[in-house]
Amino acid sequence: MTLLIIIIALALIFDYINGFHDAANSIATVVSTKVLTPFQAVLWAALFNTVAFWIFKDHAVANSISKTVYKEFITLPVIFSGLLAAIFWNLLTWWYGIPSSSSHTLIGGFAGAAIAHALSIKGINFSWAKIVDADTIIKTILFIFLAPLIGIVTSMFITVVTIMRNIWIRIGIIVLTTLLTAFLFDYFENSKMNENAQKFYGIDKYKKEVATLKSELTNLNGYGETDTILSKKLQLTEEKLTKATASFNSVHPFIENFDNTSANYIAKVAKDSGWLDLVAVSKLKDEVRNANDFLVLEAKAPENDSAKNEYNKAKIITEEYKVPVKLFLAGTIDADSTVALINQIYPIQPKNIEKVKAKLAKFNIEKVFSDEIDKADNTMIVNGIFGAALIFILIYLYVEKIKTPTALTVGNMFKKLQLFSSAAFSIGHGGNDAQKVMGIIGAALIASGSIQDFASLPSWVPVACYLAIGLGTMSGGWKIVKTMGSKITKVTPLEGVAAETAGAFTLFFTGQMGIPVSTTHTITGSIIGVGATKRLSAVRWGVTTNLLWAWILTIPVSATLAAITYFIVTLFVK
Repeated sequence: MTLLIIIIALALIFDYINGFHDAANSIATVVSTKVLTPFQAVLWAALFNTVAFWIFKDHAVANSISKTVYKEFITLPVIFSGLLAAIFWNLLTWWYGIPSSSSHTLIGGFAGAAIAHALSIKGINFSWAKIVDADTIIKTILFIFLAPLIGIVTSMFITVVTIMRNIWIRIGIIVLTTLLTAFLFDYFENSKMNENAQKFYGIDKYKKEVATLKSELTNLNGYGETDTILSKKLQLTEEKLTKATASFNSVHPFIENFDNTSANYIAKVAKDSGWLDLVAVSKLKDEVRNANDFLVLEAKAPENDSAKNEYNKAKIITEEYKVPVKLFLAGTIDADSTVALINQIYPIQPKNIEKVKAKLAKFNIEKVFSDEIDKADNTMIVNGIFGAALIFILIYLYVEKIKTPTALTVGNMFKKLQLFSSAAFSIGHGGNDAQKVMGIIGAALIASGSIQDFASLPSWVPVACYLAIGLGTMSGGWKIVKTMGSKITKVTPLEGVAAETAGAFTLFFTGQMGIPVSTTHTITGSIIGVGATKRLSAVRWGVTTNLLWAWILTIPVSATLAAITYFIVTLFVK
């Protein structure tokens, strides 16, 4: 428990450091264009970083971070070592004014410590693919280059459209682009809702189990008693997959029509139609056994054979909890009778009896399903896109058709618009960066047995993370501001709007995909884009090259530091 508390404190310290290291990116351009003073910009950024909490409800980036390493290799010393390495690298790059990526620092540190852990328990006989999630790592590495590239292209497009002389062509392009962007985010919404629903029904889990069992059967070549057992297990798992798929297929048309209904309506239809009955039994079974310290057993399982055997025994026996749970859900027996039957299967510890009864009393499968769907709702994002487009159009019409455009009026217009663009970028920053630490704390809570999965993350975690990054923003980061706001290229209010809007789009886009990208890389690419629009020589490519090297080196360096740190830490902490 002590190490868990230390890790949570250390993670929030990292979040704070990230505030004056990375969060400065969200205010660099608005400070360099003198639209806001540093103090005003800090408060502005902190406010809209916090707003992100209510917009990015599914915490997809945090979930990706927590799943960088497979569960069996996530231990508290691994997380502790990864955090120490990440903090060291962040402070080092901050000291030299180098805007490196906190995302990649965390991922590199986490992966490096996990690999060191695998080496310590398995020697050199291990598969890299079984330690770290290759898909997450590859996507992250790809977006080291893709995120700034998207920022470059988007900021150049915005700049070119903005300086067009014909206002009606300009407005037409804005309308068309807005509709296409809204369609893109609507597609993300629908895709994520279906993905969340499939996970809710356990379809992905059953598919993996089926594939694993088929592979094991193939390796056995059809011999022995084990073969028969595996064949039976495969048959049962395939039956579960068939039932889960049928339930999902029934609810799928309602999810597709989400914009005309709501998550609550879909969940009610699913409940009334019986499409949640089977999964309800399974979900409540998990709630009950977790309340009886099942997660603690799971967390201790890697420690030694005795702990592992106890966990495996509990895992098999507590599956029978489904029998009394099913009776409880049907209203056949009350909570006391359910607890009595559960005690006969795998006893509940006296200290956990009231906790189990509370789980039974509060369980609502309809609400659980509704929350899973609602997480992917993009309504606020899409409304924000339309709102931003409308503001741009109205200001353009006012300046061009009501007032005679002058350099002064145009400059003032873009100074006002930069308030909106910097706010949008800060929201994207909060939706990306604050979630990184949420992912680490979530992984620590899972490793300690405090929660079952990321969906069970306590509400205080995101609140604490957003607060820490906001406080960090208010504490400094001006070295990074100077690099980002003036050393790459000189930025005007018009170019500030283009860079921040492009950066915001990139962060919202990657956030929807659950890809942890660097806000540093993103705003750098966006600033380069507006500079290159004027002329390529306007960009100080020497500075940009140095930044690129920092980006490339961050993951391997932080991974190496974390591995070394892990071996030192394990001398004192087991």
